Amino acid sequence: MTARVPAKRAVRRSRRSRAERSEEIRRALFRAAAEVVGEVGYAEASVARITARANVAQGTFYNYFESRQDLFDQLLPGLGASMLAFIMERVDPAATGAERETQRIAAYFRFLEEHPEFYRILYEAETLAPAAHRQHIAVVAAGYVRALKRSWQRGEMPGFAERELEPIAFILLAARGYLSMRYGMGGAGGRVPDWVVEAYSKFVRHGLFSEPHASTPDGETDRAANGRGGARERPVPARKSGGRSAGTKGNRRGQTLSG
Repeated sequence: MTARVPAKRAVRRSRRSRAERSEEIRRALFRAAAEVVGEVGYAEASVARITARANVAQGTFYNYFESRQDLFDQLLPGLGASMLAFIMERVDPAATGAERETQRIAAYFRFLEEHPEFYRILYEAETLAPAAHRQHIAVVAAGYVRALKRSWQRGEMPGFAERELEPIAFILLAARGYLSMRYGMGGAGGRVPDWVVEAYSKFVRHGLFSEPHASTPDGETDRAANGRGGARERPVPARKSGGRSAGTKGNRRGQTLSG
């Protein structure tokens, strides 16, 4: 009996190593597909290119995916899950409101910096892997709404109704996309500058979350800062009319008053 125990253990190790090898090949094909699609797009990402990049035989591909489209339909949701995990790891659980949102977008830009292929995979998927694109957007938006609802329930978003949280989530997702297009991997091809993140932070801080605003150099005031709530007020500066009252000669010429 003593001689049989090592034999059984050896078989178990062999079975486990085959399963691990299988998972390694699957991950290699996934990574290769992401790199190839990121470089040449979905249309030119052939099975031959993907398997060559993964260093496996073309026939092996079909042990893991029914077709190239099957892989494409799994690619964006899989990378999207990695993106969400990446962001979650970099957001302070104790952060609230605007601080949490700033950390969230900064982490997203960092993810793009480390995974530049994600940008092309995401935006080409809308037409070349539409099922994957719909699934990804649904998952990301639902998570965003849940996060906003927690802020809303804590009273960090006064003035907004619960039903408005979903459109706000899509507004923020659109801002994320266009900022990365202009300043990140989709635009100049580099790291999104810190001042862009700061501009976004100011937007959400003063547009979404109830925090006092300081007076600005042009004399703009904030009712919330004075404890009255409501919208911002901008004093209208007096105009020099040269002795004429507003609405005479200047208006008859079609001029528009500013301020």
